Parts: sequence; structure tokens; C-alpha cells
Amino acid sequence: QVQLVESGGGLVQPGGSLRLSCADSGSIFSIKSMGWYRQAPGKQRELVATITSGGITNYLDSVKGRFTIFRDNAKNTVYLQMNSLKPEDTAVYYCNKVPAILGRDYWGQGTQVTVSS
Repeated sequence: QVQLVESGGGLVQPGGSLRLSCADSGSIFSIKSMGWYRQAPGKQRELVATITSGGITNYLDSVKGRFTIFRDNAKNTVYLQMNSLKPEDTAVYYCNKVPAILGRDYWGQGTQVTVSS
């Protein structure tokens, strides 16, 4: 079974940066579109950024220009570079294939990102 292990979260002040990493144990990582999702308290999980197997990226409007998704297929790892962080970016961040459905697909534990002064 595929395992997803997210890391890199933490507490950061507004305007700060974090880089999230996600290691995928699956054997077909390189051909999958991957994404970073987030879920804030009391809110639904949302898709923040996606990257295709060919490297085409797409972003949620609220993070465009601040977040960058990239992947290293040799390491089965997808990353999310987050700059100019805002308090509204506070959430648990998860990586997964795109699309992935809560309640149907496997999800990792996620990594907590807290933006606060």
C-alpha cells in the first residue's frame, strides 16, 4: 500500500517561509499528478497546488505568487515552498495524488503549519 509521509511544518511568523516535503512510497509516483491539500479547523479540505507528471503546475488563487510546488521523481518526493505566509494559511497540510477523495483514498498524517505572531 502506498504511504505518504509529510514533513516540514511548524510555527512561523507572518511573512515567513516554510518548505514542506512529502515522500511517496508508491512505485508509480513519476506518472501521477500530485497535489498539496490543506484543512483548517472547521473548514473543508481544499486543494492548494498541483503538479502533473510533466511538471505543469496550478495553484489556488489565494496562494498564487507565494507558494511553489515542485517534485523530484528520483526521490519520489513532492515539495511545497511557501513564502510570505499569512495567518489564513494556518492548516494541516497533506499531499496526495490528484484527485484524491477524503473517505475513499488513503491519506497520510499531514503536517501542521501555524502562522502566528
